[in-house]
Amino acid sequence: MYKDEITFDKLPQAITYLTEQVAELKQLVSVLQPPPSEKHVLVGIDDACRIIQKAKPTVYALVRKGMLPSFKKGKQLYFYEDELLAWIENGRRSTTEQNYDRMLTAMQKGIRHKPKSGFNL
Repeated sequence: MYKDEITFDKLPQAITYLTEQVAELKQLVSVLQPPPSEKHVLVGIDDACRIIQKAKPTVYALVRKGMLPSFKKGKQLYFYEDELLAWIENGRRSTTEQNYDRMLTAMQKGIRHKPKSGFNL
């Protein structure tokens, strides 16, 4: 740490020290920041149709119903590619194993036992 009083003679050393500190801070900040998503790209209606593999009228209907995440600027519709992929992922059907586990858990929660009586026979 640079604790000396900064004088005109010590100015080059102080600047060198500060430059090194700034470089180190930049490196620390870059490590802490998540990498920018390459899929967070703004796309138009044609690309959205290609990504979710639906026809234009279907995409317009999904947007109108509020089911598909979109942005409207003027008369243009825009979509983020990663949001479209997440929308597809959220609509994924469960596998039979996941359905079985869910059903088994629900059944186990619903099992009721007879209360024990106070009489020992």
